[in-house]
Amino acid sequence: MTTREEGFKIVTQYVKNSGLINHMLSVEAAMRYYAEKLNGDVETWGLAGLLHDFDWEIHPTMEEHPSAGAPILRELNVPEEIIHAVLSHGEGVNRINTMEKCLAAVDELTGLITAVALVRPSRSLYDLTASSVKKKWKDRAFAAAINREEITTNTEAFGTELWPHVDHVILAMRRIAPQLDLEGTLLPDGSPI
Repeated sequence: MTTREEGFKIVTQYVKNSGLINHMLSVEAAMRYYAEKLNGDVETWGLAGLLHDFDWEIHPTMEEHPSAGAPILRELNVPEEIIHAVLSHGEGVNRINTMEKCLAAVDELTGLITAVALVRPSRSLYDLTASSVKKKWKDRAFAAAINREEITTNTEAFGTELWPHVDHVILAMRRIAPQLDLEGTLLPDGSPI
């Protein structure tokens, strides 16, 4: 079994962009949150989230990512369950379990949540709510690269409703707000620094 420490070493070996690392940490946090909620294996779910984009900088096209990264993960003795989850967040690999459906449901959403937090006056996750995300959701020019239809489809496939799901992912990301540099001007209780 690959440990969280080993997984993070893989990330830092292959990823140099701090924004991409923060995205992977956000997805990891959301996966850990849902594993706790759904009685999944927290370490396995977390590693799937942490490693899901490890090869994006070396394989930056949808034709290559994440399939071209799978052999690297196998060489590094990452468990096949995690490799399949990583593969399933791309195109052409069926999502066969709740962990894989969760990964797809949180991936793009963490990017939208981050974008919304960064344009708020507080620049913080601590005062962010699903209603704030919903307002920006309707503005298709805002974070235009984030595929809202994909988020909706993957959330439905995960078996949950969109706006409660957004709230859960915000809560998960708040757990690591300092690592993500998304504390902004607030303390964890929402009061000003």
